[in-house]
Amino acid sequence: MASVIRRSLEKEGLAADVTDRGEECLWMADAVDYDAIVLDVMLPGLSGFDTCRGLRERGVWSPVLMLTAREAIEDRVQGLDSGADDYLVKPFALAELHARLRSLARRGAGERPVVIDVGDLRLDPARRRVYRGDVEIELSSKEFALLETFMRRPGDVLSRFDLLERAWDIGYDARSNVIDVYVRRLRDKIDRPFGRDSIETVRRAGYRLRDGR
Repeated sequence: MASVIRRSLEKEGLAADVTDRGEECLWMADAVDYDAIVLDVMLPGLSGFDTCRGLRERGVWSPVLMLTAREAIEDRVQGLDSGADDYLVKPFALAELHARLRSLARRGAGERPVVIDVGDLRLDPARRRVYRGDVEIELSSKEFALLETFMRRPGDVLSRFDLLERAWDIGYDARSNVIDVYVRRLRDKIDRPFGRDSIETVRRAGYRLRDGR
């Protein structure tokens, strides 16, 4: 498959390097500024997911297209959480692969960190882990979703509706105090034990995660 893809790209006038191991992909991407990278999930040694995570951890922001025969939603989520930009399930048409690569190349390289850092708060969406400095913090699934929403928009004021929309489903009444309850729980876990006050109440507007605090 790699040979077929390479030949098809070369027919389009593009240069393409090929390796069958994730470990080699890491050092190749360190040496060459690629317009886009195609990763198969099922690689010998380092998997495509781990390779993609490794690229992002090294600061390689070339757009990544994941190829896989696995159609489960969980696999797609894992691929995107590992830092991929797009996902293509086998079998696929080469024309579609080319179109997706053109779209990714137009988008260009932009930072999409696998782990989100705000001050000394660190959140890993794929591994579902949160740290304050070196201390790991145990959160429930809803607490985690709420904190992730805050950390993806540090410094922004988020209304209760904004937070409900991203961490709950549409069945929740926007007049419910569920957000206030969970914000209080978050403060009890990520702030008070560390002497911090990072989640700010903005009167009549909502809440804000202070950037860098």
